[in-house]
Amino acid sequence: MTGDVLKAATVGMRRWWAAERGSVTAEAVLVTPLLVMLLVFLAVVVHRGVDARLRLDDAAHQAARAATLHRGLPAATAAARDTASAALAHAGLVCRDVTTTMSGSLVPAGTVTVSLRCTVDFGQALLLGVLGGKILESTASEVVDTHRSWHQGEGS
Repeated sequence: MTGDVLKAATVGMRRWWAAERGSVTAEAVLVTPLLVMLLVFLAVVVHRGVDARLRLDDAAHQAARAATLHRGLPAATAAARDTASAALAHAGLVCRDVTTTMSGSLVPAGTVTVSLRCTVDFGQALLLGVLGGKILESTASEVVDTHRSWHQGEGS
């Protein structure tokens, strides 16, 4: 009697196992599109971050170059700020709270360093749990032209 029960249980397990065939395939077919969508959204967020970093680096470089073209600190600081804002706007980078800091010497062969800091808006990345913005910083240095002329009265 015990052998018959064991045989019936074994036959029942085989039937159950055979009935589950293909369920992994069905699960994979249902889950794969969701995983692909998640990877695409993740790639978009990473791309936005890298693109924002590159554009901010370029704006810092342009601002540093613009600052070296002036002889006075107030004019150089204003040029760096205005050039950075224009470069970010032209690049299409949505920045909040842009901060421009300039340091260095405006003497020939001196070095001018411009630092930019802004909060980049990632917009629709909220779907993935990414906060609406991230603070990015960039610094660029430029050398003041050695052979530029210095005329009297051009202190600004």
